[in-house]
Amino acid sequence: MVAAGVLAVLVAALLSVVWSTLALGISPMPTSAKVRAVVLAMLPDTVDGDVHELGAGWGGLAFCLAKKYPTSRVVAWEASWVPWLALRLRLLLSPRRNLVVLRRDFFDADLGRAGLVVCYLWTGAMTRLSEKFRKELREGAAVVSHTFALRGWTAEATRQAGDVYRTPVYRYRAGGSAPHFDGPQPGHGA
Repeated sequence: MVAAGVLAVLVAALLSVVWSTLALGISPMPTSAKVRAVVLAMLPDTVDGDVHELGAGWGGLAFCLAKKYPTSRVVAWEASWVPWLALRLRLLLSPRRNLVVLRRDFFDADLGRAGLVVCYLWTGAMTRLSEKFRKELREGAAVVSHTFALRGWTAEATRQAGDVYRTPVYRYRAGGSAPHFDGPQPGHGA
């Protein structure tokens, strides 16, 4: 009886992840240790404002961000139910007073107070976020993205992780010198 209940919960969780993947266009994928190390190395030393992780998944980066920026509010956005629940449970077991976990559409977020945005999304989301960042991010705010470049922007720094995919990590800066590049989108290795 207990085994059947556990199996039912696992199947429901799997179906939820599949449904979210189809609805959102991307599955909740954790950031590998090698890529996470490069992302952390690309982050600014200090942040003036909130830190937002768009598409926080299982929370690996969110907890690192909360630790690195203890005086900043870190907002982890995740739309998929199962990773969001896992992230909430992890936060209950390992509280971080500066970490907020939201299950909402980050396209509706007001990023005007953000000093840093971190994301691991998909091409379509990065295209939509390009204009949102241009309109909402204040001058000097940093954007760090891995795997997918921010359409229409030129990265101020790019590094590749030492993983099998040679995953690129991009860092951008909003405002002032934020480029308005309308040429072709750079590939994985800029």
